[in-house]
This record gives sequence, structure tokens and C-alpha cells, in this order.
Amino acid sequence: MIAVLTGDIVNSEQYKVSDWIVILKNHLSLFGSTPNDWEIYRGDEFQIKVAAEKALEVAIGLKAKIKTIKGLDVRIGIGLGTETFTGISVSESNGTAYQFSGRIFENLKDQKLNLAIATDNKEINQTLNLIIKLALDFMDNWSPVSAECIALMLENPSMQQQEIADKLGINQSAVSQRQKRARLDLVEHLLVYYKAIIKK
Repeated sequence: MIAVLTGDIVNSEQYKVSDWIVILKNHLSLFGSTPNDWEIYRGDEFQIKVAAEKALEVAIGLKAKIKTIKGLDVRIGIGLGTETFTGISVSESNGTAYQFSGRIFENLKDQKLNLAIATDNKEINQTLNLIIKLALDFMDNWSPVSAECIALMLENPSMQQQEIADKLGINQSAVSQRQKRARLDLVEHLLVYYKAIIKK
């Protein structure tokens, strides 16, 4: 089983491409090379292939990275399934993971949602999407500084608060405050739960 994330940048038309493209490219390149593992196309749309158990973490990390720019966000449809054809690029490859991802992504705008998952299991879809919907209630409202804290933690899970403080040039209590406001504890619980469900 693999995961395919299909997404776009929300509100991109109100910004210069140079404001976000480097951040997006740098972040996607953590998960492989283009065009085999990820691709940016049609201006602000992107697709990335990752291991199924990493999918939600990658999506939330991408959200956090892009939300460090005030006013921007991402919309991502995650498809979990198979890859039955490997093309020379992600967008040419095929399988249920690609089909689920594309379909759920297309539905997101109508549902006014920024993140959802599709698998071949209706029960899992219902459970995970309900939990994600609840989490979006605070994730969609991350400020740029909260988003930066989440992005750092997801990229460096073993980093201590003091190290984050040094990196951001703020004191440790400010880091603690930002993590609380961003609901880092809930993000971590969500990712643990997601991985447990996927392993089943």
C-alpha cells in the first residue's frame, strides 16, 4: 500500500509565485526527487507519493510549512491504495491510490475542507475523516508562528524546546506557548492514531 497526496495552494492567486514556490519545492524534496516522487504542475497544484504510514504526517507538515506565510494554506486529498502502473512521473502513474487521491481532492472544494483521506474501507474513511475534520478546526487557524513550530517539530521530532527556541531566536517559554496554541499534543495524538489504524 502506498499513499498519494494531490493538493494545491489555497489563495495562491493573491501572492507572487516566488513567495511560496521555494518553500514548497524544498519541503517536497525531503520525500524524494521530481518527477518520480513528486511534481508541481498547473501552476499551484502538486502530487507526491509517500509510504502510507507517513501520509498524514507529510500532509500536516506541508500545511504547516505553507501556513508560515500569512494568508496561505494547502488543500490536500490523500489516497491510500495500490500503484499498478509506474510512469516516468508521478502524474503519469496509476493505481487505486492515485484514483482515490484525485477524487477526494476534487471533492474538497465543494465540502469546504482542506484535508481528507480516501481508502477502499468506508469505515476507516468515516473515522479518519471525522477526526481530521475536528483537527482542521484548529489547524486551519494556525498563525504563521504556530505553523512554524509545528513544521519544525515534524521535521525534527527529537528536537527539545530549548533547541527550537535557539533556532527561532526566542525563549523556551515562548516555544511552549506556541506549541500549546498550535495544539501540538493533539497533532501528535492524531498521528499516532492514524499510524495504528493504517497498520491494521
